[in-house]
Amino acid sequence: MNNSVRNTARLTWAALRALLVLTVVTGVIYPLAVWAVAQTAFHNQANGDQVTVNGKVVGSSLLGQNFNLPLRKGQTTPAPDPKWFQPRPSVAGSGGYDPTASGASNLGPTNPKLAQTIEQRRAQVAVFNGVSLSAVPVDAVTASGSGLDPDISPQYAQIQVDRVAKARHLPVAEVDKLVQEHTNGREFGILGEPTVNVLKLNIALQKLAG
Repeated sequence: MNNSVRNTARLTWAALRALLVLTVVTGVIYPLAVWAVAQTAFHNQANGDQVTVNGKVVGSSLLGQNFNLPLRKGQTTPAPDPKWFQPRPSVAGSGGYDPTASGASNLGPTNPKLAQTIEQRRAQVAVFNGVSLSAVPVDAVTASGSGLDPDISPQYAQIQVDRVAKARHLPVAEVDKLVQEHTNGREFGILGEPTVNVLKLNIALQKLAG
């Protein structure tokens, strides 16, 4: 009986020590180490890569956002502002790009509703930018998995150049140059596709327009 009690006590103590060690390692040391590495090597990204203009935070280069006109009386959905480059469609939240409601529509590729939505978006984008239906790229009519994609393709940015230049009374060549300057190539030259960060492009556009 005494041996049984001693064995139980020994095993219990060993388990408690293991629990204590693992708690300290995984609950304290590891998180602190990750935090230190992030703050040292990836300071901007670890803090949300916030973008400031004149000392005011206007967004994050890691999260997309809407660039819409103010709601008019009787409107339930704001219209996109022609003076800004527009991001991809978003179904994150009722108005899109809600960081507290990240997600996709979860409609499958064979769902008729998805096909109908894409065709509606294609027509809207074509009319809004004054281009043909065939010129509208895929990312202009499809939402990302998170609904918060901050980037668009160079092709989508390109079809918006004329519209933005006209709305702001700027030379098309200057707006086109901004797009070229804000086009990021593939990671390491081989991974992913070229992208354009919408927020950074619009900030540069605002500076150009004065």
